[in-house]
Amino acid sequence: MTLRKSRVLMITVSLLCAPLAGYTQGRLDPWSGDGGVTPFYSWHGPIPSVPGSMLRTEAAPAEVSLAQAARADRILYSSQSWQDATVATTVSGIVFFPKGEIPKAGWPIIAWAHGTTGIADVCAPSFMARSDRDKAYLGAWLEAGYAIVATDYEGLGTPGPHPYLQYKSEGMAILDSLRAALKAYPKTLRNQIVTMGQSQGSGAAIAAAYLAPDYAPELKIKGTVATGIVAHTTRLNGAHQEPVQALYSDRDTGGNTAYEILYFLGTVRSIDPAGIKPEDYISDAGWPILEKAQSTCMGGLRTFATELGLPVDQLYKRSIKDLEAWADATSDFPDVNIGTPIFVGTGLADSDAQTVTQYNFVSAMCAAGDLVEWHYYPGATHSTAVLRSRADSPAFIEKVLTDKPVKNLCPTLVPPGPLQSPESRVGE
Repeated sequence: MTLRKSRVLMITVSLLCAPLAGYTQGRLDPWSGDGGVTPFYSWHGPIPSVPGSMLRTEAAPAEVSLAQAARADRILYSSQSWQDATVATTVSGIVFFPKGEIPKAGWPIIAWAHGTTGIADVCAPSFMARSDRDKAYLGAWLEAGYAIVATDYEGLGTPGPHPYLQYKSEGMAILDSLRAALKAYPKTLRNQIVTMGQSQGSGAAIAAAYLAPDYAPELKIKGTVATGIVAHTTRLNGAHQEPVQALYSDRDTGGNTAYEILYFLGTVRSIDPAGIKPEDYISDAGWPILEKAQSTCMGGLRTFATELGLPVDQLYKRSIKDLEAWADATSDFPDVNIGTPIFVGTGLADSDAQTVTQYNFVSAMCAAGDLVEWHYYPGATHSTAVLRSRADSPAFIEKVLTDKPVKNLCPTLVPPGPLQSPESRVGE
């Protein structure tokens, strides 16, 4: 199914404590998928007003660790509301450490931003086992000598709404996880960072690089690796844009409602959880998937939606166009002046995050003067492009971390052409 964000057509440690976020402590939101996780994820004390303060750590259980890791620690750290800087919140995540002798300056860091898992707390990647693809992908980076700091994002694991595809929330969660990890492991981790993400995480990884100069200037973000881009901007700077033909274009149309309910609950409702009520918008026929999303992660939710067979246009009982416009205003990048090099990998058989919308975002970055090394992978899908991109991304990372020049491929950018059929390749 096509990720809902692709629908958009082109048109724009202190001990002093900040106020507590209403949905982070105390009053719980009934439609945020809260609960089902261990007590580690709930913080009952004051939250430091300084974002990026480590609240606690614990050894991660084997089922959420990686075989290539010498050690994995769950982390709980402070951040701040993406809508109100005076409101403190908590976010969870996990840190993976490579095997072998620690370099004198510490391990360089990959800040991993995960793809869509759901909106329920139990869908936090630090709580549930990762996919075989992500195990292989992240394991390869550990073997190459990189530590991995991986946020769960706000509202996954921890109480409260998950602002799904809200670039500011996700970018801040990444940056604050890095702040907390660097302070907690000062002789183990090095302030030399590449942000990296796939799908939902691609926009989050780019957002971290975008926000860092103002929000976390002390962090040395050297570059970004993004595959299966899900991001949008209205600041085009004259960039060529290909027409987007449809909201959903993927081959597995039966499960599109799974993405749509995440869009409504995460992207839309996170703007105003108290004011935007599902009972005002979700149809009787859509109620089962609304309830399912409270405790079921993406794989199961997608299967349920396919079996339910409810078309997206029957999920709602009234128009959400006004809410969509509101969500666009908060989730779209206001501009794409990134400032550090970006590696982009797009599978030409990617029907989940449409290849055309990926091209449009890269085109906008190029028009803004960003340094972009883009790669198309014939026959690769939304998922398989992740591992395929490792044919090129390690060299990119080595260059940015050693301050060697990266070739800007923007002058050679071309539209991706018609969606290709998936190809099966060894190792995907």
